[in-house]
Amino acid sequence: MLELRDVETFYGSFRAIKGIRLSVPGNTIVSIVGSNGAGKTTLLKTICGVLKPLRGKVEFLGREIQGDSPDKIVRAGISMIAEGRELFSDMSVLENLELGGYLKTKTDITMALEKIFSLFPVLKSRLSQMAGTLSGGEQQMLTIAMALMAKPKLLLLDEPSLGLAPLIKQEIFDEIVHLNKAEGINILIVEQNVNMALSISEYGYVLDMGRITIEGSRDFLLDNEVVRETYLGQ
Repeated sequence: MLELRDVETFYGSFRAIKGIRLSVPGNTIVSIVGSNGAGKTTLLKTICGVLKPLRGKVEFLGREIQGDSPDKIVRAGISMIAEGRELFSDMSVLENLELGGYLKTKTDITMALEKIFSLFPVLKSRLSQMAGTLSGGEQQMLTIAMALMAKPKLLLLDEPSLGLAPLIKQEIFDEIVHLNKAEGINILIVEQNVNMALSISEYGYVLDMGRITIEGSRDFLLDNEVVRETYLGQ
């Protein structure tokens, strides 16, 4: 579904992403794990068009997208949920959801809302509430729901567990698995919580200083000595 070939992204003269080769097959959850500052967010922004790679290719469903604008990439079927639950805090839940579907027709938005309410019933009871007054878990649900309004084929998640209580983190990750298994949405997740991310993934990449240093199946990474010592504290 998604393939990156020797991708390099710069901030000025600083090379933040260095020769990344990565793929996301269909019907999977793939994780990118690593410490803070490893380049995980930069990689997601490169995929969704916010940043343009200086070198390399990004292919989605067999077509190169590395030169496309973010809105064109959304239309192609990729949505990103940014780190930190970026919402329009002084707008209502419904207004945020409608903005998430701004590329869709009114009929599409109506149908998407019904699906959202079945996935996140709590949001239906909060439609008129200002997004900034929701709890942390509800805000994360809303950010996911906004991305789903565009009916993506591939969902990019940047640190979805950040700042959430353990029980809420588990609820969010359970919902991510449901989106993949029941709704058929492919997931590429970036996380510092390595154990939690790998536990729901079929395959994973370890990113360090802008480079992929280790990759493999979930079981391979969880058993890898470097991963266990560096990221799992074992």
